[in-house]
Amino acid sequence: MAARAIGASTSTAGIYSPFAALLLLLPLIALFCVAFLYPVGRLLSLSMFDPDFTLRHILRALDTPLYVNVFLRTVRIAALVTVFAFLLGYPVSVLMSRLSGRKALLVAACVLVPLWTSVLVRSYAWIVMLQTNGLINGALQWLGLTDAPLRLLYNEGAVLIAMTHVLLPYMILPIYASLRSIPPDYERAARNLGAGAITGFVTVTLPLSLPGVFAGCLLVFILALGFYITPALVGGPDTLMAATLISQQAMDILDWPFASALSVLLLVATLVIVVVFRRFLSLSKGL
Repeated sequence: MAARAIGASTSTAGIYSPFAALLLLLPLIALFCVAFLYPVGRLLSLSMFDPDFTLRHILRALDTPLYVNVFLRTVRIAALVTVFAFLLGYPVSVLMSRLSGRKALLVAACVLVPLWTSVLVRSYAWIVMLQTNGLINGALQWLGLTDAPLRLLYNEGAVLIAMTHVLLPYMILPIYASLRSIPPDYERAARNLGAGAITGFVTVTLPLSLPGVFAGCLLVFILALGFYITPALVGGPDTLMAATLISQQAMDILDWPFASALSVLLLVATLVIVVVFRRFLSLSKGL
């Protein structure tokens, strides 16, 4: 009764009328419109204002092998980053979900602290690590594994490593939330019924954590599709991605209509991927 009374006294449901709630949301709605809807709508309007003009730019992008290769490379790198983030992030999520006390706080701090650091700073840190006279090449030569510095920077490998590091928390946190919602009694019940540690994990924990896995993979993949800073800093001409291409067309060449057409293609591809992913998620509930 006391808990029920406390819950009733602390509940804020029904305090505000719909009009008052709308007034409270107006600053956020205004910020969203000014900072997101207007710039995106303005950019898209450049490509949709004249349908013939838009079609010509889209056909130009689809008929030019350079632009097609850039989009295919973007999808491939985004998929690889998603796979690497899952392989590295899932064990960390499992560890976080099974620890408690100071150990759990320490692991959570290791995951969350990078989110408080600028992406620009983390990208420059990888430049320091991977450059010719960087820490990794110095360690390899000191150990006698290489005679000369390796080319670790400005290639696809550097882009994959840096992007995986930057986007890894976005994979860990959804999976961790999903694992924390699984009662530990389920796996213990499987162990009592004769399942081993690996069998119990594969048959109980992993299937129940799939919603978090799907959410993390979708979040990382979409963010990787439009990633700009890290590929521009640690990548080279052979690792040009869609966001960098759009920026070059808009800022360097000043071809805004073509840049907007490329943006439309990237937006449509992202929406298609989201729809397919949600469809796959709905079909996988039977697992």
